[in-house]
Amino acid sequence: QVQLVESGGGLVQPGESLTLSCTSSEFMLDRYLIGWFRQVPGKEREGISCISTSGGAHYADSVKGRFSISRDSDKNTVTLRIDTLRAEDTGTYYCARGSSVCSAVVAARSYFYHHWGQGTQVTVSS
Repeated sequence: QVQLVESGGGLVQPGESLTLSCTSSEFMLDRYLIGWFRQVPGKEREGISCISTSGGAHYADSVKGRFSISRDSDKNTVTLRIDTLRAEDTGTYYCARGSSVCSAVVAARSYFYHHWGQGTQVTVSS
């Protein structure tokens, strides 16, 4: 069973920064498309960003300029850095593995991802 593990969530104040991590002990993340999604109770899972094996990345319009996705092959990790956190960034963040090439469409659609982590909760509140 393919397993991804997210970490780095927590309670933060508006304006602060946070870095989420996605890793696996079972496969090399740099061989796959990795995406980040966010879900708020009662709403559909929202695509945030993805990164291709080549390093190419795309972001949802709603997070451009504040979110940054990157790979750390030495640590077998994909990180999502969130700057200037806002209350609307609150949610459960999931990373997922797919096999497509990252694009704006792939970043947005859970359809392209076949394996998911359990999520890490981010709460932005003063």
